Amino acid sequence: QVQLVESGGGLVQPGGSLRLSCAASGSIFSINAMGWYRQAPGKERELVATITSGASTNYADSVKGRFTISRDNAKNTVYLQMNSLKPEDTALYYCHADIRVTFRSTNSNWWGQGTQVTVSS
Repeated sequence: QVQLVESGGGLVQPGGSLRLSCAASGSIFSINAMGWYRQAPGKERELVATITSGASTNYADSVKGRFTISRDNAKNTVYLQMNSLKPEDTALYYCHADIRVTFRSTNSNWWGQGTQVTVSS
């Protein structure tokens, strides 16, 4: 079984910063892409940023220049550094990973439980 455990959410004032972390553990053979998605109340879940095992990144237009995604492959961990936060960044942030659990298995999607980020004065 695989677990993704997020941490680092919280309440921050507009213009502030937060750093999210997500560690994957359990039966893992390899991890391809990892990423962050978010869901605000009444809205659909949306992509925030993704990073491949080779460190290629992709960002939503709304966070480009403010957020930075990175990963530590040795620790099976992905990070999201969020700067210049805005009230519209308020959402539940979910970690995602594309994981192969054994040599013979195919890749499958795994999700964390989510960590709340609230940007408010």
